[in-house]
Amino acid sequence: MKPRQEQEEDEERLRQRKLEESLEIKSLRRIVSAYLNYAEAAEEDVKRYERSFRKLPPSHKALLSHYPLKFQSLRRCISINSYFIFNMLQAFEPPLDMSQDIDDSGELHFEWPPNDGNVCSHESTTARGSCSKLDEACCGESSNVMSKLAEGLTANEEVQIEGCHGSDTGSCLAGEENNKMTAECCGNHVSDSNGNVPSSPRDWLDPSFQLHVPLVDVDKVRCILRNIVRDWAAEGQKERDQCYKPILEELNSLFPSRCNKSPPTCLVPGAGLGRLALEISCLGFVSQGNEFSYYMMICSSFILNQTQNAGEWTIYPWIHSNCNSLSDSDQLRPVSFPDIHPASAGITEGFSMCGGDFVEVYSDPSQVED
Repeated sequence: MKPRQEQEEDEERLRQRKLEESLEIKSLRRIVSAYLNYAEAAEEDVKRYERSFRKLPPSHKALLSHYPLKFQSLRRCISINSYFIFNMLQAFEPPLDMSQDIDDSGELHFEWPPNDGNVCSHESTTARGSCSKLDEACCGESSNVMSKLAEGLTANEEVQIEGCHGSDTGSCLAGEENNKMTAECCGNHVSDSNGNVPSSPRDWLDPSFQLHVPLVDVDKVRCILRNIVRDWAAEGQKERDQCYKPILEELNSLFPSRCNKSPPTCLVPGAGLGRLALEISCLGFVSQGNEFSYYMMICSSFILNQTQNAGEWTIYPWIHSNCNSLSDSDQLRPVSFPDIHPASAGITEGFSMCGGDFVEVYSDPSQVED
């Protein structure tokens, strides 16, 4: 039997571990809530535009007669963005049991049975870290929580794209003939053209999972949509060439003769949505991306693990900014992604994404490479 002092130390460590986990769950629920609140916050923006428009004198309204149609188009774009977000969340397998109730002090009130997802736990000093590999359950032992997105919902159907053409009137011509599905969103409800709500092992639409979050959190979701363009759309190729190409060329020059049996390893801190880490893997390196932000990790894991083909998804990333657009059609233009199918890109075995604080995750001796 352990001495009393050792028992007290063990109890204190257990209490600290539970506190860290509860804070982790609280943080993750806030991030998920920011995604869930995207549609509602965007709708409030459109309503504000409409209120401002109604206050204009008739002579000014006549100059902006296309605005009511533009408001309709904005709602359509918000709906399609929301459809992608909800599918992404429904595929997300959290590294912790999100069903635990937490109050403002970070204490857990109750615990439901854990899910059957592929989750591997390891003790570490880091309070947060999740790692996902393509087609593998876990990777490494860099943190206390490591997970992979479960094989779940992926949208094989094409989302109907509204082609925004013409001039500054902002008129949008709906859809192309080969599009099969439209996204409809009203508040926190998203459905396809048949009125079906996507199913999931975990119902993220349950009100108990939603928290009221500040608008600054929702702005981060909008930022993710723009980052998708940079990392995973053909439209971002020029920027990727400017940012990533010099790094790839330098790696090629430093390791001109790479062995397939024992490829060199490369760590990518601040990996964002994972494109650079994937490109490095395609060069013949065992690449691991490290990212602290769950906003980024949720999205990158979905793109890397769940997309079935190139150009599968369509979003409207520019609708939340009224600046730097020559016409409404610029603001309302769609962007399809990913420009490549990640699983078919020719990655090197061992490619992974690891979530957590860089210093804490890689201070573990197991992360030291020869």
